[in-house]
Amino acid sequence: MVNRFRFFSLSSIRTRLLLSVMLFTLPLVLLLLYNSFYSINVVRNQVASSNLNMMNLYMNQIDKSLEDVDQYVNSLAAVDDDLLNMGRSTDPDVYFMAKISLSNKLSQSLAIYKSIDAFFVYSEMEQGIMLSPQIGRTFGEREGISAILTGLIQNKERNNDLLRNKNWNIMEMNRQYYIYRIVESGTSYIGAWVNVNRMIGDLRLVDLGENGQSLLTSNEGKPLTAASLLVNDGIDLNRSLDNYYMTGEQTRFLVVGAPSSKGDFNLVSVIPDESILENLPYLRSLVTFIAIGTLVIIPLGLFVLRRQILLPLNRILAAMKLIRDGNLDVRIRPARSAEEFQVVTDTFNTMMADIQQLRIDVYEEQLSKQKAQLQHLQLQINPHFFMNSLNMMYSLAQVRNYELIQELTLSLVGYFRYMFRSNLSLVSLKQELEHVRNYIRIQELRYPGSLTSGIDVPERFMEESVPPLVIQSFVENAVKYAVTMDEAVHIGIHIEEIGADGERRMRIRVADTGGGFDEAILEELRQGRQLEASQGEGGQVGIWNVSERLRLLYNGRARLEFANAPEGGAVVDVLLPLQSAPPALEQKKGG
Repeated sequence: MVNRFRFFSLSSIRTRLLLSVMLFTLPLVLLLLYNSFYSINVVRNQVASSNLNMMNLYMNQIDKSLEDVDQYVNSLAAVDDDLLNMGRSTDPDVYFMAKISLSNKLSQSLAIYKSIDAFFVYSEMEQGIMLSPQIGRTFGEREGISAILTGLIQNKERNNDLLRNKNWNIMEMNRQYYIYRIVESGTSYIGAWVNVNRMIGDLRLVDLGENGQSLLTSNEGKPLTAASLLVNDGIDLNRSLDNYYMTGEQTRFLVVGAPSSKGDFNLVSVIPDESILENLPYLRSLVTFIAIGTLVIIPLGLFVLRRQILLPLNRILAAMKLIRDGNLDVRIRPARSAEEFQVVTDTFNTMMADIQQLRIDVYEEQLSKQKAQLQHLQLQINPHFFMNSLNMMYSLAQVRNYELIQELTLSLVGYFRYMFRSNLSLVSLKQELEHVRNYIRIQELRYPGSLTSGIDVPERFMEESVPPLVIQSFVENAVKYAVTMDEAVHIGIHIEEIGADGERRMRIRVADTGGGFDEAILEELRQGRQLEASQGEGGQVGIWNVSERLRLLYNGRARLEFANAPEGGAVVDVLLPLQSAPPALEQKKGG
């Protein structure tokens, strides 16, 4: 049965109460939250727009200065006589004069191009680099950069893309990042480099709030400055800069930036969200108050509803579920609640006491009726055999076969003695098989030479309890429908233990070598329709009786199975639980 009292069922009181509370509180909360988030979004857009304009302005200045250096370096590479002489002259004097002249020229240009840390010239003839740095650049920095640039040019076949690239490239030295530009001029190379930390310059003085930072990044999102800040706060810079976005783990940051047109790097501002919203203290306080108030009021209201309505309802529902499962001893525990629930509780408890007593009376009446029906079913089969036995006795007396008359008489005595006590609910398997042997012997005397039998049963099953006449009923059907005077028929009884549906069972198989079941009848027997339709017919009354007794005694734990053997003949299996009395019998004993 589907649980009708699911917690989220729309028809339940608890769900409707919850929805009612939400219906009044959530719209107001959502409206205020929407207003607050809208205001926050507007402020963020304004801050992002302002900082984006600033980033574009600074990046344009950086790109302009790099463009000026590009034009200057390209003009030297194209038309400067000193650079050309260094690349093609074989006269040492001319070479060194050109080198000195070019060095002076580059040193003087540093005053114009102050954004550059140094100019450099590499000569393949000398296999060395000439450096013209700005004042204040350390010796270690100059030597390290010179070594890196020399390595790039000397391995020009492997670094051909970098040398022919018209943009400024990024290189790293001692956890410091630099950008450089190299222009080829014959057998010489001229270029410039600058530390990215010096490129930002005055931009660091812009107040972006506590932990805010302006920095340069590569196109892959790698920070070229302020790397420790990003690592500590978990800021993701590997996103598109077409629009601003929020990032960060514990602290949220707004990221906005502008790409460079002269190289694969960007100028980015990272602004703490707290500093953006610091001008909205009232709105933030209001949002906090609403959130806390909602968290307090809704649970408090639900707690009151739970104490006054839901708990009494839950007690009633829990008792009803137990009663639905068959436990009629359940009563609702009295508790302090509303007057209406107290009336429902008292009425419910009184009603359940009356129902329990009524059910006991009906149950006792059902047990008496089942017992009478069972006895009737057992006795109903006795007249079926009586007339045939008297006729056979008469026939033997006519031929004066006194020995067979004596044997037949003993078999009949045993048979009818068993039948007279067959109103018992259960007998031992040993008693039932002894009765079956008497019956088969009587039939063997009736059909001499046309009937043989065999019984195969382990000794350990002999004391198992079985309903009386179950085996004999199917043996009788086999004799009635399989035995003919034309050909001998064998009836075998085989008993074994099997496991079925997680329960140990005893399978009693009655098989004959006759013609077997008709296919239409077999299908009806398997589906149970033939058993129901043949209650009034003599031909199948034995099968119907067995089925009814098994149903009354075992409450569905016993089963009948019908089949035709591959080699011919009918097969009937009776499956009974092992080592336990049938449930219906236990209930009768308990009653």
